[in-house]
Amino acid sequence: MTSAKLPVWNTIGAEELAAVKRVLDRGTLSNFHGTWSERFLGGEEVCALESEWAQFFGVAHAVSVNSATSGLYAAMGAIGISPGDEVIVTPTSMSASATAPLIYGGIPIFADINDTTFTLELDSVKKNITPHTKAILAVNLFGHPADLRSLRDLADQHHLALIEDSAQAPGATFHDQFAGTIGDIGVFSLNCHKHIQTGEGGVCVTNNARLAERLQLIRNHAEAVVEAKQETDLTNMIGWNYRMTELEAALGRCQLAKLPKILDHKVGLAENLRARLANIPGIVAPVVQPQCRHVYYVFPLRVQHEILGCSRERVATALQDNGIPVAVGYVKPLYLAPLFQQQIAFGRNHFPFTMSRRDTPLSYAPGLCPVAERLYNDELLYFPWCSFDFDERSLDTIVHTLKKIRA
Repeated sequence: MTSAKLPVWNTIGAEELAAVKRVLDRGTLSNFHGTWSERFLGGEEVCALESEWAQFFGVAHAVSVNSATSGLYAAMGAIGISPGDEVIVTPTSMSASATAPLIYGGIPIFADINDTTFTLELDSVKKNITPHTKAILAVNLFGHPADLRSLRDLADQHHLALIEDSAQAPGATFHDQFAGTIGDIGVFSLNCHKHIQTGEGGVCVTNNARLAERLQLIRNHAEAVVEAKQETDLTNMIGWNYRMTELEAALGRCQLAKLPKILDHKVGLAENLRARLANIPGIVAPVVQPQCRHVYYVFPLRVQHEILGCSRERVATALQDNGIPVAVGYVKPLYLAPLFQQQIAFGRNHFPFTMSRRDTPLSYAPGLCPVAERLYNDELLYFPWCSFDFDERSLDTIVHTLKKIRA
């Protein structure tokens, strides 16, 4: 059985074309000024996107940025991370989910993940909390929420900030709350291969007015406006240019309006496939925790080769030979990257790792997060659900191929 190569998933249409034309006709492609004025917060499209985003997700404040990476960096600055402060992070995510603390001299501390949702394992987080811990940065990976209520309670118990990286989970829910809105700050992505996109871009959300204000300052050259604003707390008030353009914001408004329909389509296909894979021994379909909504940025599988009778790599090759885009392993556990192995980030003298206040040397040795390493090395395989236009025919191909391998 063969299948034609799947087309790229594309949500850009007439609405986006009209929005871009509206901005071009207006002739103002960006309307930010790095001075304390009415234009400090951006132009018409930026302000409208932020208002519509806040309303959609039911939060008090939304602050647009030029990428989710920028949003994570700004979040670290907004909560006051300082050199030597520890931030608990995940080993399994895009690199910025772990490097964000470094921007302010913070020390990433890796907690392991579980092998059902691939998000932070609560017990591992607990074990990694020290007197130097200032925040937990949880990732709602692959479109499934982390254990957000337990993490929120743990953060509150230890007076820590909770930041949610929800780049892969717009519209995911945890007990009737949107993922990204339970932490002190949530960060969403509008990168080109997400559920909705503006090419590059991101949005931070928060219900804390002071954090929103600090995000806005860090986004737009904070140091240039603190005097005119009469800002008294200069902590992390070296600002950046994380500003979104009017074109991106106009696109984002159209894409946000389409998000419910996109999720219905993508989630519907994924739940269909999940049900059809449930009875294939050796193939572990995604687990959706009770009272959660998974929005499937990717569709992950665990391959139990000892049960299936063949390797994960053979499974991937068979699927690819039948036209199904599939990848193995996701990302190598982030602490195994040269940055952490050599502990060199800024300059040549191991800053900020030298700022660690621990009594024992900081270590990112292999074996630090055994579940993350096992999944990467042996078990995890995934379909890039938001990059390609999966349909019923491709689902048939996936199921037929996996059953044939099993036979």
